Amino acid sequence: MALYRVICVVTLLTLLTPESHSQLNVCGQPPLNTRIVGGEVAPEGSWPWQVSLHSSSSGSHFCGGSLINRQWVLTAAHCVPSGNPNGLVVYLGRQSQEGSNPNEVSRTVTQIINHPDYNSGTSNNDISLLRLSSPVTFTNFIMPVCLAASNSTIHAGTDAWVTGWGTIGSGVPLPSPQNLMEVEVPIVGNRQCKCDYGINTITENMICAGLRTGGKDSCQGDSGGPLMSKQGGRWIQEGVVSFGTGCALPKFPGVYTRVQRYQTWINNQITSNQPGFITFTSTGTDSDLSVTCPGLPPPPTTVPPTTTAKPVVCGQAPMNSRILGGSSVASAGVWPWMASLQKNGSHVCGGTLVAVDAVLSNANCFSSSPNPSEWTVVLGRLRQNGSNPFEVTLKVTNITLSNLTGSNVAVLHLATPPTLSDYIQPICLENGRTFSTGTTCWAAGWSSGRGGVKKTISSPRYREQTEVGLWRQLRYHGVRRIGKGQNVRMTGENESSTY
Repeated sequence: MALYRVICVVTLLTLLTPESHSQLNVCGQPPLNTRIVGGEVAPEGSWPWQVSLHSSSSGSHFCGGSLINRQWVLTAAHCVPSGNPNGLVVYLGRQSQEGSNPNEVSRTVTQIINHPDYNSGTSNNDISLLRLSSPVTFTNFIMPVCLAASNSTIHAGTDAWVTGWGTIGSGVPLPSPQNLMEVEVPIVGNRQCKCDYGINTITENMICAGLRTGGKDSCQGDSGGPLMSKQGGRWIQEGVVSFGTGCALPKFPGVYTRVQRYQTWINNQITSNQPGFITFTSTGTDSDLSVTCPGLPPPPTTVPPTTTAKPVVCGQAPMNSRILGGSSVASAGVWPWMASLQKNGSHVCGGTLVAVDAVLSNANCFSSSPNPSEWTVVLGRLRQNGSNPFEVTLKVTNITLSNLTGSNVAVLHLATPPTLSDYIQPICLENGRTFSTGTTCWAAGWSSGRGGVKKTISSPRYREQTEVGLWRQLRYHGVRRIGKGQNVRMTGENESSTY
């Protein structure tokens, strides 16, 4: 049944963070990059996500990019402005542009997705995705990079690295054999970068990096390649090489597309084997807040709250004060975490409010419609027909499908958090505890019964509740262990149910 949820749910807690995806198992960990990175020529295999874009007509390198899963490459939109994949070849595992590269493979490109708001005049939203003709096999020389998640904090002064086969100065070509190059540059805060380039040139979709004295920078031919830093043992891409004034000039840092601003967009394009997004806060303090220059607005000030915010308390249903086991029709507020997931205004599936901005549901509900703009979440609802004085309807900004659980778990991220009330509350999530056989659980929903036997529910279609015994009445197909001490119970008799 697409609507029932067993309340003593055991789930993967990390699904609540948008960065949890299958690529986290492998991304950002180059097996051959065990040294402290330095020098100019990158040792082979140091940056296994680096790709080289070639035109089949010229046969030469023109832009870089980064591998983010087995079949997708992240690059700059200005590298592929036409959006036409014909004649585009991607080389992976390549070390030099001349001579042999025994560890490389090549793929053609079947699809180019430039950001819809890319502006070639301002370089805003200069980001693009390339779909490879077939998936690649990961090796020591071909691996995906992790990506900075939307909630990451990157302080000015953070050490970052840029790689590519670009020129080593304005008009100075890379000498033979044109090996992959690397350079270390500090992050420059956006306020400072605005002062350097002009207030209206640098947007929040950009991130800057470079020395105040110049001398180190990305340059022509590096476009589309990654700007990255090492955080917690992982290499995380924070920027895509975009533009700059000259190369390595004093007080003109390189400008990069800020990857964290595009997590939702990237995940909306890549709906399976999604990239590994990681939330992090770099070390240090944000010295950029003290930067001032003519025309630059003052930094935002944080006003301490006059009252202490009420903590979110899960699993409390103020209207559910009775001993359960009576009527099969639930009363208003008995299950305040129940959500009605609606597409085009019609109920499709049930869900569970598990945080102030996240709803847990079944990935099967979204197999044919993963676009979050098509979905809304209704909370505080009792009946599907008639009035519901306590309900609220919220938009969905992102749908995360878990590939670690056979595509059976989905997390919907809400555009705005609801106001919690007696009729809208999040449920608690069990983490690591095993329920014994015979444990009493409850399921609630608005539709047919389990096991494919449809119940006839007369108007006004009130939410139903039923008591079940764990494992004996719900025959799961299996249990898989995901991470330390965390289980996800797989789908039961009806493939549309999440337990």
